Amino acid sequence: MEIFRFDRAERVIDRFGSVGSTASSVAAGTGAVHLTCLTIEPAGTIGSHPAPVSQLFLVIAGEGWVAGPDGRRIHVSAGDGVRWEPGEEHASGTSTGLTALALEGAALDLFTLDAP
Repeated sequence: MEIFRFDRAERVIDRFGSVGSTASSVAAGTGAVHLTCLTIEPAGTIGSHPAPVSQLFLVIAGEGWVAGPDGRRIHVSAGDGVRWEPGEEHASGTSTGLTALALEGAALDLFTLDAP
């Protein structure tokens, strides 16, 4: 499991008359790549399971925790991202509610951004 930030500006978008916009590369892929919006209600969890393919878990609202194979819970909040490799056991949950985007795909090349 790898924890990283995805809310930091990597490059300025200055094309097309853009003002005050930035972009950060998070992932690029070929073949089937899936994007899923996950909502975990207060006191909810997604139980421990192996990642079927490379996965990114991008927290966009709220806060909670993630755990890898050792079961140790690590706090995450909006702007945090987590990367899991294929076969890696993981779980997530929250006491107050959390919304995340899950990006997954067998041919996903994941970029590591700034560590927290």
